[in-house]
Amino acid sequence: MLFRSSFGRADLYLEKMIVDPRHIEVQVVADEHGQIVHLYERDCSIQRRNQKIIEVAPAFGISQATRDKLFEYSLRIARTVGYTCLGTVEFLVDQKGEAYFLEVNPRIQVEHTVTEMITGVDLVQASILIAAGEKLSHPSIGIKSQAEVRRLGAAIQCRVTTEDP
Repeated sequence: MLFRSSFGRADLYLEKMIVDPRHIEVQVVADEHGQIVHLYERDCSIQRRNQKIIEVAPAFGISQATRDKLFEYSLRIARTVGYTCLGTVEFLVDQKGEAYFLEVNPRIQVEHTVTEMITGVDLVQASILIAAGEKLSHPSIGIKSQAEVRRLGAAIQCRVTTEDP
């Protein structure tokens, strides 16, 4: 209806072209008791045929202001929908640092180990405990507040793929 009223045709679909975007993901984790935190970001920009090949955390070359925006947007999305457990909020980030929402993956992803390496949080164990009704502050998860989630060092994951060259 929006396209018909704005453009006179209902079959029109527009997308914004983002030149040389970065594919940045923010790991969120939330319990059934209302606590939601982010576990920082991963850069998944190096892809082949839309498959992630290299994931890096933290994302290099983005400003702290952009990072903070991504964290804020991710937490706001999770709160708005009443999200629980583990999820990844994905964005495209343009050359000016503007973020464009892509999707939320409501599951653990292959690249979760990159986040585990920089935060020390076992995401598989956390997801099981949260699904069982535990709080993020449970001793085996150990997240009492966002301020206590630390980012230590950097991590990289490279995937080996097979294809007929």
